[in-house]
Amino acid sequence: MFGPPGSGKGTYASRLSAELSIPHISTGDLVRDEIKNLTEMGKRINDYSARGLLVPDDLICQVLQKRITQPDCASGFILDGFPRTIAQAQELAKISGTDLVINLDVPDTVIIERLASRLTCRSCGAIYNKRFLKPRIEGVCDRCEGQLYQREDDRPDVIEQRLHVYRKETQPLIEYYHAKNKVRNVSNKEAGVPPEKIVKEIIKIIQTPTI
Repeated sequence: MFGPPGSGKGTYASRLSAELSIPHISTGDLVRDEIKNLTEMGKRINDYSARGLLVPDDLICQVLQKRITQPDCASGFILDGFPRTIAQAQELAKISGTDLVINLDVPDTVIIERLASRLTCRSCGAIYNKRFLKPRIEGVCDRCEGQLYQREDDRPDVIEQRLHVYRKETQPLIEYYHAKNKVRNVSNKEAGVPPEKIVKEIIKIIQTPTI
């Protein structure tokens, strides 16, 4: 699942996971779990981070491989936030095939409007929106009853910079997968479109045989 910050990757991926009965995997969450659980890979990752170094792609892929060999991944899985570079995509290809790349095409104006109203759960990371996706109880997560807050980097000026960095870094990767006929674009031009509508569109793409 590709898309700029605020495009809805996490929201759509979590709903797709439930609809398709396959896990939604975030490599960021996997890495944090390895560090928290003091595994050997977690210690190695923490050592790189402590020295201010990038964690090698092959080590991230080892963490991912450990996860996707679990039984719940036998019918597939959704990757969110990985790969981010062509080098990571090439490492990923060594451990897993890629059926489709869903690329969320959302205008900057929509993203800024959406992120400026975004709320995140401090406990489980669930995402809400003060305008378009409200929790049942104000300030309280529907899923775990954790506290909702607004991130410091969800300000218009910071968002614009994040979008610039994302597009600069990700465009070569999208072209890489385009060359393999893996990319399917999903457009969303309005901030208030219900997530269920986009999820149905993505499921239709997934269920359409590729040429």
